[in-house]
Amino acid sequence: MASLAAANAEFCFNLFRELDSNQGNGNMIFSSLSLFTALALVRLGARGDCAAQLDKVLHFGADSGRRNSSNTQQPLEYQLNRVLSDINKPHKGYQLSMTNGLFAEKVFDIHRNYIDCAKKLYDANVERVDFTNDIEDTRYKINKWIEHETHGKIKDIIREGVISSSAVMVMVNAVYFKGIWESAFSKSETIIRRFKSPKCPGKAVRMMHQERKFNLSVIQDPPMQVLELKYHGGISMFVLLPEGDLLQVERKLNFEVLKDWTNPRKMSSQYVEVFLPRFKIEKNYEIKDYLKALGVKDIFDESKADLSGIASGGRLYLSKLMHKSYIEVTEEGTEATAATGVDVVEKQLPEFTVFRADHPFLFVIRKDDLILFSGKVSCP
Repeated sequence: MASLAAANAEFCFNLFRELDSNQGNGNMIFSSLSLFTALALVRLGARGDCAAQLDKVLHFGADSGRRNSSNTQQPLEYQLNRVLSDINKPHKGYQLSMTNGLFAEKVFDIHRNYIDCAKKLYDANVERVDFTNDIEDTRYKINKWIEHETHGKIKDIIREGVISSSAVMVMVNAVYFKGIWESAFSKSETIIRRFKSPKCPGKAVRMMHQERKFNLSVIQDPPMQVLELKYHGGISMFVLLPEGDLLQVERKLNFEVLKDWTNPRKMSSQYVEVFLPRFKIEKNYEIKDYLKALGVKDIFDESKADLSGIASGGRLYLSKLMHKSYIEVTEEGTEATAATGVDVVEKQLPEFTVFRADHPFLFVIRKDDLILFSGKVSCP
């Protein structure tokens, strides 16, 4: 699979189904691209079966991850490097940053070449720390580093008691996104409505509202509407709103199907009356068990792990992989900040379609074809 967008999407939806089946069908938010990058970072130093398992779940080609003496990049690595370089640059229309840190017990001698490659390819931080004798200080330093890298939005990614003094190597992965709608909702239009969900029957929620032209498609199988809400800077949120059971949509999701549902030839610009709830989701995942279910097992097993490309000095394996994502969707965008201006809302439209997200839905935040975030709102 040559396309990073395709590989990331297949990884995204495979992981989505694992997360969803194990968290009781509640709200969900995670960044597949950020986790994809974290695993690609581990892949740099994986050998043997460890490498093969990562290649399979990441959809890397048979030779991906191998380098010659001049550090020639393979196609997916090259695409990922270019994407991350673009993402972590300052952008006028939005803020987006992805952070990966790999922290290994100080008894291991991390290879200088690995540290350099991790920084050059994925802008990742690789450090030796003291889990054995100073676990709380180490936990504090890692949490403060992540908090700084995510502009204070993601705190305490490693909570007290999550890691022990027996930890050998811990990876932390966080992502921050702040965007502003191209077509902002007016707060004066926000109303209180009931949300129809088994998770919170009849809950009163703040429902944002506006009427104007949006890209919308109507899908027959399964029956649903797909709405595109654009942010400044070329990023869009696609809201997948089923008429019936959300599970029907989840089961069909893959890269090609999503491309088809959001194909510009299928989506038409039309007047839409949009009702979308305000929502905030913050999730902290320990990803190990979900990855094991997808076939990535050996990197977590002390007796089987071969991460000799990362460090020497003993049997290195990954003790924890922590991922935390945060999203807040408000009238202005993904975070409650002062809008620089609000477009005039058109009233008394002659013909319009109603998009009423008053029941569970999925969302995908995408830049071009590349999925940055995906999630589910079961109860705002």
